[in-house]
Amino acid sequence: MSKTPSVEWADAPAKHDYPAAAAFLQLITTPTVAKVLTGLLSQAPTERHAAKDILRAARLPLLPADDPEVAKDLKKVAEGTPLSPILLVRGELETGRALQIADGYHRVCASYHLSENTQIPCRVAGLPATAV
Repeated sequence: MSKTPSVEWADAPAKHDYPAAAAFLQLITTPTVAKVLTGLLSQAPTERHAAKDILRAARLPLLPADDPEVAKDLKKVAEGTPLSPILLVRGELETGRALQIADGYHRVCASYHLSENTQIPCRVAGLPATAV
């Protein structure tokens, strides 16, 4: 019986994760708010949350293990290559706004396939009050 590989994580998100997050965020908010959120994410402390909780809070489906990007991340895990922490914009229970995975959806799904309880390092920013 083979042991499931554990996910190695980089200490900080990769530099290219922030422009990727900004590009996604500009699809759901104004460029100005996306820029502010990206700045907040770059300064946020790292937190850890279970893969299953992230997917539930984001209201996103689990992508299959054979999704090309998920498969790439699973291959990195098998090779021992650290994955980049993910970037999240906090949801809001009172308004029903879901958590947004600004960057790292495929990494969350890959981690979930290994164990739904995988603790994923995340940078989390709240939507600025002026944007609400």
